[in-house]
Amino acid sequence: MVQVKETPEAYQSFHLPYVKAIPPSRMQWVYNVLEKKKEVDRLLFEDEDPSVGFMLHPDLKWDQQQMDQLYCLAICHRKDIPCLRELTADHLPLLENIRDKGSKAIRDKFGVAARDLRIWVHYLPSYYHFHVHLAHVKWIGVGVTAGKAHLLDDVIDNIRTFGSDYYQRRTLTYVLGEEEPLWDVMLKAGVVDSS
Repeated sequence: MVQVKETPEAYQSFHLPYVKAIPPSRMQWVYNVLEKKKEVDRLLFEDEDPSVGFMLHPDLKWDQQQMDQLYCLAICHRKDIPCLRELTADHLPLLENIRDKGSKAIRDKFGVAARDLRIWVHYLPSYYHFHVHLAHVKWIGVGVTAGKAHLLDDVIDNIRTFGSDYYQRRTLTYVLGEEEPLWDVMLKAGVVDSS
C-alpha cells in the first residue's frame, strides 16, 4: 500500500478515464438494488425523488442487533455521480437530504440519534456509484480512517465555503493497494511509484 496524492490533473487524465471504462456489468448489482430486484427485504427507507432520492439499507457487516455497531449505506438514485470528485454545489440538496432523512430514518427505526452517527463518503470508493456510509460513532473499521473517509458534513461545508468546484480543484490524498485495479493505471501514469 502507498499513499497517493492525486492532483486534479491526475484525476482527469488517468482516474476518470478508468472510471468511465468500468463495464456496466460491474455496476449491475447496484442497479438491481435500486430497481428493487435485490435486497428489497432489507430496505430501511427510500426517498424516490430522482434528483435527491436514495435508498437506505443496513450494511451486511451489521447484524441489526447491536446498536453501537449500526452500519447502513445510502445509495443515491442518480447514476451520474461516480464519486466525491464529481460533487458540486448542485449536489448539496442530495447530500443534505441523505444526511437529514437518513439520520431520521435510523432514529425512527433503531432509536439512534443523529449525534451518535458518523456519516461519510469514501475516496477511493469501493464502487463508482455515489453512496454514503452511516454508522454509529462507536463503530470502528478501516473504512473510517484518514486516507479513505471524508465526513459528509465536511464535504458539504467545503463545497459551501470554498466553492462549487472544490473537489475538482484540490489534490486528494488516499491509500492505494497494489491489489486494486486502479493501481496499474496510476503506476503506468507515474502517479504511484512501485519501489
